[in-house]
Amino acid sequence: MSCTGKKDDQSIRNDLAAIELSRGDITLCGVGKDQFGSVSFTSACSEDVRDNFNLALALLHSFEYTEAEKMFAKVVDQDPSCAMGYWGIAMCNFHPLWSPPTQADLQKGAKVIKLGRAVVDESSAASDYLEAIAVIYDHADSIDHRVRLSKFEKASERIFDKYPDDAEAAIFYALALDAAVDPTDKSFKNQRKAGAILNKLFEEKPNHPGVAHYLIHNYDYPELAEEGLPAARKYASIAAASAHAQHMPSHIFTRLGLWDESIESNIKSVDAARCYAEKSGLKAHWDEELHGLDYLIYAYLQKGDDAKALEQLKYLNSIQTVSPVNFKAAYSLAAGSARYALERRDWSSAAALTVTPAGFPWDKFLWEQANIHFAKALGAVHINKIADAKKDLQKLEALLAKLQEQNETYKANLVSIQVKAAGAWIKFKENKKSEAIAMMNEASFMEDATAKHPVTPGEVLPARELLGDMYMAISDPKSALKEYEASLRTHPNRFNGLYGALVASRSINDIEKLAYYKQKLAANNFLGDRPQMEIFKEIPIKM
Repeated sequence: MSCTGKKDDQSIRNDLAAIELSRGDITLCGVGKDQFGSVSFTSACSEDVRDNFNLALALLHSFEYTEAEKMFAKVVDQDPSCAMGYWGIAMCNFHPLWSPPTQADLQKGAKVIKLGRAVVDESSAASDYLEAIAVIYDHADSIDHRVRLSKFEKASERIFDKYPDDAEAAIFYALALDAAVDPTDKSFKNQRKAGAILNKLFEEKPNHPGVAHYLIHNYDYPELAEEGLPAARKYASIAAASAHAQHMPSHIFTRLGLWDESIESNIKSVDAARCYAEKSGLKAHWDEELHGLDYLIYAYLQKGDDAKALEQLKYLNSIQTVSPVNFKAAYSLAAGSARYALERRDWSSAAALTVTPAGFPWDKFLWEQANIHFAKALGAVHINKIADAKKDLQKLEALLAKLQEQNETYKANLVSIQVKAAGAWIKFKENKKSEAIAMMNEASFMEDATAKHPVTPGEVLPARELLGDMYMAISDPKSALKEYEASLRTHPNRFNGLYGALVASRSINDIEKLAYYKQKLAANNFLGDRPQMEIFKEIPIKM
């Protein structure tokens, strides 16, 4: 220790060596070598390490957490007195828009915060930044993650207010607002506030990776997606070396039903992710690859290109090992097979699904595996295997109970919607039609009030679309059309939504809407030979 009470550089280096930080040269495989965007934080650290710091910051803004940590580690290795370097490492273990830090992340972050506090000038901006991220790690064993997110939002707001000329303070405050979003808030209070901040900065800093990236996340909602399109069409070129940057625009493309753009985005992302796994020596498939595959399968299915969707699904199902083992990988593995069966209304295949791969720790991913049991229940009930459907409904109910025990309120709500929808179809097949319609309506209203999880391109089947199917099954096409149209407002250009609206329009002899939905299907260049397309071909485009 020095006479000032602060640790000397060698002492800190010894402490750093004891922490298992990611180190080494960065490895990225996007479509543009060494393109990360323009970031400049001129007040951070000494001039000798500033370029490395700014590169680390650019990587952090594209959620390339492992690679960003390598660069922040290089910064503090070179300059142990750089408090913002410790802040950066702590931010790399936070993952604000993904899932809560693991126990290992929390332990690492707490150690790094302690080192940062040992060198920081408590009157500096660096201290404010460090204390803001510290709320995620301090007392993490006794404070709920949602509470810590709220604390992070408030701490970030104080920095934003205190340093009005600091663009990074504004950008990270916008990120904090998004991280602390209440998924049931349909006024989008946080998103609108963050959007106002980011849109102003987008004009001033059109090549900043964080601004474009966070705008996409901020507007990843049906009601807001149109506002995210300029950022979506720009971000991939800003941070072309990032696989995540290649993928992120497809969140907005998916929300708007722009399937060709989503496919192009995810082909590039998946290729970059495979390259990253190879170059970084992973003995597994990188989770970012699986995430892109999920979106790619979804987009192909909406175009009716079942052959290409199946090609990607077979590849996805061949994957046995992933790194890291997390919710992104779990969701993709479960959702891919469920989507392929349900979107094609292949009820027998849906009923026969299994939770794979067998060696994956599914007990840690309850909501993710629920998608398989939901698909199995719907499949079984549609081929009149009611007993099998009830077994999968019981499994859904058991998963729901576990999520409730774990206080996973949001995920429990998602599974609760599936429980009601599956239960509604079972009652429908038991000839309890009124009860079934009421339950399906309830599931639809619940889904309307709940934002989708950022990991998914959409529910494996939207509840209102299923409600439309149920109305068609009781020969009420007028009510069915209303539900298909409501679903299409939040899920534009979905194949089954458009097709359902087309058939319902024909059933009620609504010539104007029949022509409209025929043209919508034609405009989306739907491919393939699903049986439904026979009806499509029977109807002339011009009426």
